[in-house]
Amino acid sequence: MSANNTLATAYTSPEALFTALASQFDAASLSNMLGEITLTVTASTYVATCTALRDIHGFDTMIDLCGMDYSTYREDTDNPHAGKRYAVVVHLLSVKNNCRLRVRCALEDDGYPILSSLMDVWPAVGWYEREAFDLLGIVFDGHPDLRRILTDYGFIGHPLRKDFPVSGHIEMKYDEVQKRVVYQPITIEPRENTPRVIRETGYAGR
Repeated sequence: MSANNTLATAYTSPEALFTALASQFDAASLSNMLGEITLTVTASTYVATCTALRDIHGFDTMIDLCGMDYSTYREDTDNPHAGKRYAVVVHLLSVKNNCRLRVRCALEDDGYPILSSLMDVWPAVGWYEREAFDLLGIVFDGHPDLRRILTDYGFIGHPLRKDFPVSGHIEMKYDEVQKRVVYQPITIEPRENTPRVIRETGYAGR
């Protein structure tokens, strides 16, 4: 049995996985909340760490990749990224060991969020990276086909950014005169959403 397989078969519980990861990575970058382990990495070690997780620790399946926009919450104490606005989160699965892992990486530049692609590690990540690029504007360096995947070709902006207006920037409609679909600046009047009302204890006899 190879050394890699020896490591992979040792994970009989989240605690065992945590111990094995702590022996290779900085223990301060690991957290275990309710049996869910998160490994926080830097952008410079992102690809190398993910490659090690695949080859050494048996995480052969990439379940999901998504982007995060902390926006005005970036300075909160709950933000583990020291004020960085954007982060990428990857969820991994080891089928052999039936264990899961979350990898989280903060992006250094808020104005131009960029991170290396994981296409060479898990090719299935391609669609997920395109989604994060489309909806959050995160650029994945090395992705062979980084195009929008959910929004229209002429869409302006990234709709999952917290500062993107709910009504959008443009609208499209069918023009009866031109006999085609046209784009124009949004004509919807902005409105205030009704705030949630917190009732005092005992309100209406409750």
